Amino acid sequence: MSHSSFPNDPLWPRAGYWILPMTDTMSEGDLALLGIPAHQTSISPTGADATPGAVREALLRYSTYSATHDVDVASLRAVDLGDVTEPDGPEGEQRVRQAVAQIAGHFRLLIALGGDNSITYPVMQGLFGEDLAHCGLITVDAHHDLRNGESNGSPVRRLVEAGLPGAHIVQIGIADFANSAAYAAQACELGITVVQRAQLRGRPPEEVAARALETAGYGGRPVFVDLDVDVCDRAEVPGCPASAPGGISADYLRQLAYFFSRDERVRGIDITEVDATADAPDGRTVRLAALLVLEAAAGLAERQ
Repeated sequence: MSHSSFPNDPLWPRAGYWILPMTDTMSEGDLALLGIPAHQTSISPTGADATPGAVREALLRYSTYSATHDVDVASLRAVDLGDVTEPDGPEGEQRVRQAVAQIAGHFRLLIALGGDNSITYPVMQGLFGEDLAHCGLITVDAHHDLRNGESNGSPVRRLVEAGLPGAHIVQIGIADFANSAAYAAQACELGITVVQRAQLRGRPPEEVAARALETAGYGGRPVFVDLDVDVCDRAEVPGCPASAPGGISADYLRQLAYFFSRDERVRGIDITEVDATADAPDGRTVRLAALLVLEAAAGLAERQ
C-alpha cells in the first residue's frame, strides 16, 4: 500500500510521520532510529537488508497512542537518522560504530533496525566506546550467539572478547534444538545468566524484565537490549529465517520491549533477524518489528 493510499485523518496521527528526518535543528532529542541493513555474514541466507525500509513503511499503519499505557509517543522528540551504508565487514562495522558514536549521549534511547544480529557488536561498541567492562547486555533470542568466526551467530562472543563481562549478560528465550551443548557450556563458563524458553512459561514479562535488569544493570551500569525476533513462534514470524515452532508469542516480546525501555539504564535497543523479503503476504513479521519500535517508545515515554 502506498503512502497516498492511507486515509488522512488529523485526529489519527500516523507513527510513520512522527519520527522526523534528522536536521541540524534536531541534533538531540529523546529517541533516535538508525537503520543498519547488515546481511552478508548471515549463517542463513537472508534479505534482512530490505528490512529497515519495510519497517518504516509499516509504521504508517499504526498510530502513536498506546491504549494499554494511556501514553502518546508523539510527545517524544524522535528522529530518523537513515541507514548506515554497507554495514557489513570490518569497514562496514566501523561505519556503524562511527554513526552510533556521533549520536551517543544526544538521545535518551537509540533503536537500531537490522539487518541481521551481527549489528549488536558494532552498535554496542559505538554506543559505549571503550567502556564495555562497565556495561550490561540483555538478549531476547533463541540462540546464544557465541559461535566462532564473525557472523550473525557470534556477536555475544565478540563483545565478551572486547571486554563485556559475562556476569552482566542475560539471555532470555534460549530455545531447545537451536544451540549446541558446547556453546551452552561456554555460556555457563562465561557466567552468562540464561533464561530458557521453557522457564518463561507462566512468568509475567514485567518480572522477567526486572530480573534481567537487576543482573545486566547491576550498580546502575548502562544496558543494551538485543531483540532477535526469531525468539518468537514461527507462525507469528515467518520472516525470521531461524524461527521455530514453539517460540514465545509476539505479544510477550512486545511487552518485554516496553518494560525494558521504561528503565533509564537502557540506552539502546536493536531489532534484528527480520527478512522482509521472506515475510508472509500480510507482512506480519515486519509489522511486529514496527510495533516493537512503538512499544519501546511507549516505555521511554513512561520513564520516571
